[in-house]
Amino acid sequence: MLGANVFFKCENFQRMGAFKFRGAFNALSRFDAVQRRAGVVTFSSGNHAQAVALSARILGMPATILMPSDAPQAKIDATRGYGGEVILFDRFKEDREALLQALARERGMTMIPPFDHPDVIAGQGTAVKELLDEVGELDHLFVCLGGGGLLSGSALSARALSPRCKIYGVEPEAGNDGQQSFRSGHIVRIPTPKTIADGAQSQALGEYTFAVIQRDVDDVLTATDAQLVQAMRFFAERMKMVVEPTGCLGFAAACHAGVPLAGQRVGVLISGGNVDLGRFGELLAL
Repeated sequence: MLGANVFFKCENFQRMGAFKFRGAFNALSRFDAVQRRAGVVTFSSGNHAQAVALSARILGMPATILMPSDAPQAKIDATRGYGGEVILFDRFKEDREALLQALARERGMTMIPPFDHPDVIAGQGTAVKELLDEVGELDHLFVCLGGGGLLSGSALSARALSPRCKIYGVEPEAGNDGQQSFRSGHIVRIPTPKTIADGAQSQALGEYTFAVIQRDVDDVLTATDAQLVQAMRFFAERMKMVVEPTGCLGFAAACHAGVPLAGQRVGVLISGGNVDLGRFGELLAL
């Protein structure tokens, strides 16, 4: 299709179904004894929630997760199934940061945000490290972009192990705060975007993630919801894989963003596969 050699890093096969396990476990494993007794609190639309809940269970600590009430039910159920206490909120009316800080104060828990934390970023970067260890240097790398944890960690790995590689972040067209931030040189905040890529509905990049992205990433691209559906169909029909809409961002941009890839070695990071099967069927039927 692209006239290129394309290597997929399939984090939809990762434990709990997404790359988020890497950053969450790395961060929680560094807690001291006092922090472990009190536990962890975070907010997430789903994948970080599951990652924190599972990591906390493995490490023997309590976990409380704020989740938007419109998060996919499969992700809410899975988070509870991993032992996390789920508190729902309205992402369009309530301030998740204020809710999170209040919970942390009341319960003495340690806050681990979904992306803007050095230990989270370092953990996420291991996905691309593994990809490059396995397939060697790449000419281009496409990585999903929400809050920037995966992209910044991926950029750190790629710059160290494949320094000539062009690195692209990809976010939903309806929520291009990262693209605006990258091109303006400062963090741009937007209203919660409406897109099927629920894992990339962040309103702004983080301070840590933006600094790395601005320094190490070559460009930030976007993909439409229709292009994400097309990529989902390709993964299902041709690769026999379930990939959630957010996980399709990188491949959608590789196909449609106009980057010349013929004859190149291309890496695409598939971020996860956690999607309600009913919703998956509805999207493929569009």
